Amino acid sequence: MMRKIPRLSRALALTGLALLAGAGPVSAAPAAPDPVTPPGFDCAPGEFCAWASELYAGTPARYDLRNTNPEECVPLSEGIAAKSFVNRIDRDVTVYQDEDCATEADFTTYPGGGTFVPQAPFLVRAIQIWN
Repeated sequence: MMRKIPRLSRALALTGLALLAGAGPVSAAPAAPDPVTPPGFDCAPGEFCAWASELYAGTPARYDLRNTNPEECVPLSEGIAAKSFVNRIDRDVTVYQDEDCATEADFTTYPGGGTFVPQAPFLVRAIQIWN
């Protein structure tokens, strides 16, 4: 019986060494991916951005208080009909289906500071920023 114990110890030691040798080098954890800007967040604070596609796809038309007078109806540039938009201006903005801001067509006011609309309820052709 005495002989079996040293053989068992030696077998366990050899098995442990084999496992360690077969494990290979320890690798570092994969690096965290670079942070990705969420859709719509490329519209800077202080801007209203409108995209011709849903889900903020493509290049947005940008409006802010430097190029848009408050309480004035502003048709979207280049005849764009926006299917998604973001209001990051600190004021309410009304979006209009009609390019002349006529209230006979659809219109809705969105609060300022960070309203994200990835799928507009209608094609937006004009905006009005409120004081």
